[in-house]
Amino acid sequence: MNKQLLHTPEGVRDIYGEEYARKLSVETVMKNKINSYGYEDIQTPTFEFFDVFSREVGTTPSRELYKFFDKEGNTLVLRPDFTPSIARCAAKYFMEEQIPMRFSYMGNTFTNTSNLQGKLKEVTQMGAELINDASVEADAEMISLVIEALKCTGLENFRISIGEMEYFKGLCEEAGLDAETELALRECISGKNYFATQEILSARSVAEPYCSVLLKIADLFGDMRSLSEARKMAGNPRSKAAVDRLEKLHEVLKLYGVEKYVSFDLGMLSKYNYYTGVIFKAYTYGIGDAVVKGGRYDDLLSHFGKAAPAIGFVVVIDDLMEALYGQRVKIPLSPSKTVITYTSCDFAEKLTEARQLRGQGKAVELIPERTVDE
Repeated sequence: MNKQLLHTPEGVRDIYGEEYARKLSVETVMKNKINSYGYEDIQTPTFEFFDVFSREVGTTPSRELYKFFDKEGNTLVLRPDFTPSIARCAAKYFMEEQIPMRFSYMGNTFTNTSNLQGKLKEVTQMGAELINDASVEADAEMISLVIEALKCTGLENFRISIGEMEYFKGLCEEAGLDAETELALRECISGKNYFATQEILSARSVAEPYCSVLLKIADLFGDMRSLSEARKMAGNPRSKAAVDRLEKLHEVLKLYGVEKYVSFDLGMLSKYNYYTGVIFKAYTYGIGDAVVKGGRYDDLLSHFGKAAPAIGFVVVIDDLMEALYGQRVKIPLSPSKTVITYTSCDFAEKLTEARQLRGQGKAVELIPERTVDE
């Protein structure tokens, strides 16, 4: 036998036994919390046409997609994230719908990258999408739902960091920067790479005061005082409107009673081009990356023919489990199964007992009793 067949490829793993039971437990309590907000379950295909995740959509880079062909020659990809799939589905089946629509999902996503750094190529994601609602109340609902869903897993030590793509885009527009420069700056600023940011601004000969303002964006994080500073730096209506929205968002989050979990970061910028307004991430101890990512994507559905605002989030379950284990959070498990042994003589009796217990909702395992000779 080829022993290599017993191993998994790089970037994927088996999950079984108690570890898998705990993962299922966490998924169940989070799903119940999401459903309690009125979100309905939706399932989309594991693979889609390439154009659903194309560069124009603004999702995962093509080189990081698992691509293959069907018999008709169409290019297909394993989904790298759910949001474009949900947007496509909503546009197809709810084209004329105008009232707010709430969807929730769970499944595995696939990213073909060699730069793993401890990450998996296949992970389980759970999330929610709120479509046809452009209000700040919708933003607050989504962030509150994230907080409540994380808390119901037993996690308490976490922080939701909130940013605003429109603030950054307004500053870039005011400075007269093109889309390519904006994209390059986004990656550097989000990574708090001051030197690279300064190098880009110098190479593009960005004039003052725009150069200094863009360099300071990465420092705009913390409590409400960071928003006051951001307002002073904004010299254009687009950026000022973004600050206004964040201030209103904070007021609604106070009504939900979750403001203690929230901070602001105007230098937090997403690599996904489809985000248009409020974005947010959840951070906790023991994980280098965010366990939750989300934001507003008001233009994405128009790519599929439906002009509709939307906001959503995704939880990377595998990262969340690592955080829970690292912080020694107790994850409740279902009651242990009852083991009943039988012999050929008493099988009928033991089977009756097992069926009665199963009828009461208990897990029962029937095992043949081994003799002394065996």
